[in-house]
Amino acid sequence: MPETVVERVIRRQTWTEPLSDWVQKVVGGAYRALGPVGPPLKSLLNGTYLLRHPLHPTLSDVPVGAWTVGVVADFAAHFTARIPEAAGDVALAVGLAVALLTLLTGYTDFFETVGTERRFGCIHGLFMSVVVVFFTTSLALRWWGGEGVHPLAVGLSTTGYALLVLGAWIGGHLVLGKGTTVNRHAFSEGPEGPVDWAAVGPASEVPATGTHLVDAGGMRFFLTRVDGRICGLAAVCSHAGGPLYEGAIDKGVIACPWHGSRFRLRDGHTVGGPATFDQPCLDVREVDGRLEVKLTEPLR
Repeated sequence: MPETVVERVIRRQTWTEPLSDWVQKVVGGAYRALGPVGPPLKSLLNGTYLLRHPLHPTLSDVPVGAWTVGVVADFAAHFTARIPEAAGDVALAVGLAVALLTLLTGYTDFFETVGTERRFGCIHGLFMSVVVVFFTTSLALRWWGGEGVHPLAVGLSTTGYALLVLGAWIGGHLVLGKGTTVNRHAFSEGPEGPVDWAAVGPASEVPATGTHLVDAGGMRFFLTRVDGRICGLAAVCSHAGGPLYEGAIDKGVIACPWHGSRFRLRDGHTVGGPATFDQPCLDVREVDGRLEVKLTEPLR
């Protein structure tokens, strides 16, 4: 697929690799240093517990909107007396308050990126970090810079906003173009409907421990036994497409071997990030020693 100029430039920035390594080590080290609090806090910032949806793009709308209002208010206050200068200051402050949490969620998501998506994520993170510095400096000048510095503060926030637009495009492309944090099963199909049971072989093929791969309705699933019951989930992880069926199983929960996302086997519910979307789950029935399956809930 033809690349845009921005894509081509970013892909060639090899200097981001050592920087990305360092940032990911810092992020991982910070969560490890928190001990038992680290994993649930990381899942919280991924969005696993709050929204069942990535938290970072949800939060990012607030500073983008607030800073847009702030820049418009700054210029409107310059040309008309109907809007006070303080309007832009308040909008900048609101944006900064949420932007700090947005940065935390963004770097948390960045921790699991690899390859080209990591390079895009690194550039996106750099842009947004610099934007926060610009707006923080602008707000400090407005509040504590004394007389005559307001034009400089407006210039800094305007420059920051220009960088924000480019950084936001890169972030949007990271999701929409590179597929980072999207649900890997968004376009999948499987056996569904009241009569669309799919035969997947004899029940004896499902081991007492471990997993057994089957194909049903154009999708690959794994079957496993939990407390005497056969359960089935999609074989690849909803977070990044990892081989979930190869994961370790403990107390009815399977952990993806790539990034550690954890899913409850009986219903596919996500119980640990970075995944935020649940895993497609199967209803399983046995007829004369042979297994039939269908999706518990339709995917579309």
